[in-house]
Amino acid sequence: MTRTTGAAADSTTEPAPAPTPAAAGRSGRWGMPSIAGRGRLLAASAVDATGNGLFLAFEVVYFLRQTGLPLTQVGLALTLTHVLSLPVPTLVGSLVDRFDPRRVAVLGNAVSALGFAGCLAAHSFWQVVAAGLVVQIGINSYWTCSGSLVALAAGPGERTRWFGLIRALRNAGIGLGGAVSALAVGLGGAGSVRWLVVANIASFLASAVLIAGWRPPAGGPVTAADAEPEAAGGYLTVLRDRTFLGVLAANLVFVLAALVLNVLLAVFLVRGLHQPAWMAALLLTCNTLVVTLLQTAVAGRAESLPRARVIRAAALLYALAFGGFGGLLAAPGWAVLPGLLLAILVYTLAEMLQSPLMTELAVALAPERLRGRYLALVQSTWSLGGAAAPVLFSVLMARGPWWPWVSLVVLNLLVPAALAGLDRRVAPEPT
Repeated sequence: MTRTTGAAADSTTEPAPAPTPAAAGRSGRWGMPSIAGRGRLLAASAVDATGNGLFLAFEVVYFLRQTGLPLTQVGLALTLTHVLSLPVPTLVGSLVDRFDPRRVAVLGNAVSALGFAGCLAAHSFWQVVAAGLVVQIGINSYWTCSGSLVALAAGPGERTRWFGLIRALRNAGIGLGGAVSALAVGLGGAGSVRWLVVANIASFLASAVLIAGWRPPAGGPVTAADAEPEAAGGYLTVLRDRTFLGVLAANLVFVLAALVLNVLLAVFLVRGLHQPAWMAALLLTCNTLVVTLLQTAVAGRAESLPRARVIRAAALLYALAFGGFGGLLAAPGWAVLPGLLLAILVYTLAEMLQSPLMTELAVALAPERLRGRYLALVQSTWSLGGAAAPVLFSVLMARGPWWPWVSLVVLNLLVPAALAGLDRRVAPEPT
């Protein structure tokens, strides 16, 4: 890995053609950013997400079949991989600030492919931990770089739209991968999961090749050689930014909100509302479809509004949605399904409002020299939330089915206070 200088960045830059008025009109209606010269980055994001979707739903099934270990040991091994990988984003953030983020992203995808290759040979508890840890190191490395890649790709005033587009692609890719894997397992049985691992390896390698061949249409990566001197510093400098610390606290709340669908919802439906498990799949499908179809349009509308106001509105919508889920415990049977659909739609609107903006806020608040470190701490909130959510939601559910929802409502009502001072630091994106 070599340092990228300003001259080297300029030599790899290819100008992007300005969009025509007609194209600009279409982009404005659908919230799409200018994508000319960014096709490889978009393809890499889509391929990466599809590969993750191929394996995500059958990860536990694969290791149960591959290793013969009991379910408790497989679950413990996978939990350990997440806990042990918690420091990875902070280490990678320093690399992103020093080197070209594209090279770090390529390395992350290559490490993920290596980890999944290790999964093919994992037969014991510690082999599962080792292979899973390598996978998590690669995945965390890539997503720590992702915000910097978007910052390189985004044209003036388009960062929010770009984060929205990447999120929509990720949702669509994971949904497509999950559908293909379910079809493969349905037709070929549990033994076909091994081939899904092979396909996932191929997807990470393809994503690495696409990013390696991508050249930002304008400008180039900022490195230590190019950064302004006043932005010099490390994580201590970042941690002195009180406004950003408030953003991190708010993002951790939103991470817990995002994990409701995968960690809490099915258990609540079955044990709290005594509904069939397929309802969780129905609600997750509704969420995925709405985000895939409308995320860019919502992000395009939100980019001209004060970002702090949009995030506060999203927190209040989350609180309303979680109150709705919990309130169904007292609802008559005929109202449960309509109530669930209404709650998931409010939840999805909140998700579409805040998700593109939280990473964009880190980019907006960060000096360019420290952008990688700022984004690394945002990624760390995802790692921390992912490790904490299963335990937290399980403990709260054990106390009573309404406890998780009350806790989530209270946390989201505290988000506006965490964002005090944000309005003075950021403004709507210039267009």
